Amino acid sequence: MAPLSSLLTVALASSVTAFSPNSGLTTPTTRQSTELYENFGFDFAEDQVENTPQIILGEANYKKWVNGVDPNNMLNRQYPVLSRVRELGLLEQTAELGVLSKLEKQGLTLEKAEELLPLLEELGVLSLVANNQQLLINGLAPAAIEGAPLLLPLVAGALDIGPPAFYLGAAGLAGLDTFLYTSGVEVPFIGLNAGAVLGLILIPLSAVLAVVGGALGNLKN
Repeated sequence: MAPLSSLLTVALASSVTAFSPNSGLTTPTTRQSTELYENFGFDFAEDQVENTPQIILGEANYKKWVNGVDPNNMLNRQYPVLSRVRELGLLEQTAELGVLSKLEKQGLTLEKAEELLPLLEELGVLSLVANNQQLLINGLAPAAIEGAPLLLPLVAGALDIGPPAFYLGAAGLAGLDTFLYTSGVEVPFIGLNAGAVLGLILIPLSAVLAVVGGALGNLKN
């Protein structure tokens, strides 16, 4: 009977050989391709490489081609934030309404704003804004800036009252959406429920107002 030490030696040698790079037992690893396809890799779908001219194949090439056709195209155009703010006189209106001083009375001072920056970074808000600049500039900025002349007086009035005004606004928007949904009012021409359609705007606005009211309440405390 072979000694126990000899058996252990043979077992260890076999294990090392099995896991060595040159072992015949190892199977070659295949690296998965990270190439993306607009047809999601389905054989029955059209191949964009075969059906699309190379000059417009891919988002970058398409945008470059559109710029060559019309430099003032809608695809690559950016909303002029600074020029529209100046043309609408938003800074002057903000100063006349005393929005900044009213924010300070509610507890939002410059020091508080600086303290909030690390928290916003931890929550990922700053990264989200940085990664979606194009969407924010061309999507949200036009609605916010063009509607600012009408919204600024409302904001100034709400700041005079404090958090209850924002809570009341949030409840009002949510109540309006609930009324439209339950009453069965339909949007003309498309026949969809008005509460369901307008809820895409009213519910987020209601949530924003509630969050602003809560934030102002915490600042004042």
